[in-house]
Formats: sequence, C-alpha cells, structure tokens
Amino acid sequence: MSFANINGVKLSYRIYGKGFPVIFIHGYGAKKEIWKPQVLEISRRFKAITFDLRGTGESDRPNIPYTMKMMAEDVNGLAEFLNIKKAHIIGRSFGGMIVQNFALIYPEKVDKLVLIATNYGRTDIGWVEIPKNGQLEEVETLKHDPLKAFKQKSKWLFHIKFRKEMEANPTKKFYDIFSMEDLIRESTVNPSRPQDILNQAEAMKTHYTLDRLGEIKCKTLLIAASHDRLTPVSVMVEMNNRIPNSDLKIINEAGHFMTLSRAPEVNKLILEFLDD
Repeated sequence: MSFANINGVKLSYRIYGKGFPVIFIHGYGAKKEIWKPQVLEISRRFKAITFDLRGTGESDRPNIPYTMKMMAEDVNGLAEFLNIKKAHIIGRSFGGMIVQNFALIYPEKVDKLVLIATNYGRTDIGWVEIPKNGQLEEVETLKHDPLKAFKQKSKWLFHIKFRKEMEANPTKKFYDIFSMEDLIRESTVNPSRPQDILNQAEAMKTHYTLDRLGEIKCKTLLIAASHDRLTPVSVMVEMNNRIPNSDLKIINEAGHFMTLSRAPEVNKLILEFLDD
C-alpha cells in the first residue's frame, strides 16, 4: 500500500505490473479493490494503477462538498506524483464520470479511454437522489447486517442469473478470484460514512458533459450492460453517438457490476482495445 499527497489530500494507491500505465477509477461508494478481476489480467501487459478516491477506502476523507473538477485534479495529481505523462484511463459508473471530466480538462494526458456503465449526467440535480439514498441506506444496513446490505445492493448491480448463482453458493469462487462471501467481507473494510456519500454526491451534481462529448478526440471504448438498472444502454448509445472516435460494446445478460460478474468478457474487450 502506498500513499501520495495530492492537493492537500492523502490518496491510497497500488501499482501492479510493468509497461504503459493504465489508471483505474472506481465507482460511487466503492474502493480500489473492486478492480481486482481487471488488474489481475491487465497487469500482465500493462502497469495497472488503482487508487481510492478522496472520501473512500484508505484515502483521506475531507468533509467538504466535492466537485468533478476536484476529482479530476486528484487523478492528474496522482499521475504527476507517479511521473506519468500519458496513460490509458478506465472508469466505471461514477469513475467514468470523473474520466470524462479528466479527458476534457487534460486531453493531452490521455492515450485511450474506457468508459464502463457510466453516463453524461443531467442538468437537473434530482438524478443524484436515487444513488445517494441507496448508498446511505446501504451504509446504515452494513453496520448491523452486512449480508442484508449486500443482497439489497445486488438487486441493482447484478443480473438475476448471477445473483441467484452467488446466493445458491456463497463460497463459490468466480473466475478463481472472488466469492459472494469475499465481496461481503470486503464491503465491511473501511466502509463509506454518510458524510462521504453526501460529499461524493455533490461531485455528481456538478457532472454534465453531454454538450462537450464531441471534444473528446482520443480513441474511446464504451462498455454497457444489457440489464443495467442504473445506466441504461440508451444513455451509452447516446454517448457513442457524440464521442467522435468511440466504439460501443454491450454485454448481454449483465448488470451494472459486469466488471465482476462478467470479468473475462470485460477484460477481453479492454485488452483488445488497448492492444489495437
């Protein structure tokens, strides 16, 4: 575990493998560990860098409202700290929102982009309420019943087939990497606090890129899930239409957390795109 002091905040990061750098940005209320299935594969060919966003995991959690600009500046600060001039940047969900903002502010620092199960935001800030309230409920439930918290969350994150498979055998190791028990255990380590959830929600309110997606000129891969209840495929189709040099892939029978449930397919798409 390593730490970088960036913009007055201590960020926790890890580096795997060698080669051209790939920076991974996790989602809302998640942590860097969520990328484990991707890092194992991608670090065989690239230098994979994961980190905890401000307000999550082992990074500092300043109790102030965050903005997308602030989150993008943290990514840039970490890249500078690690002496990275240019990288491939991968983000899922909230992390994909940060990636869009990063690419618009620092286009010269991006080689290729991968946007997974993400969106361009909305001008009315009401759209943030559903994920925010869901996360606040999870944080509360997690304190006394981690299993219940996980099952509540799973309905939003996984396709029903995968959910049933996990629940039928909680110790089953998917792809020799994680089991349902592992995911539940991980969720209890350095969990988000209500104030962290609220501060990150403020950043989401500052996210609206629809009118600027045409400015993203680098090669971009969009990965959507057919049964994503949080980011409908239609949103990513619209992003694909607007980002000039982009390609959209849709994973069937998958939900918002396809990076876990369909890890081999997601990894294959990412590697083929980065190697191209």
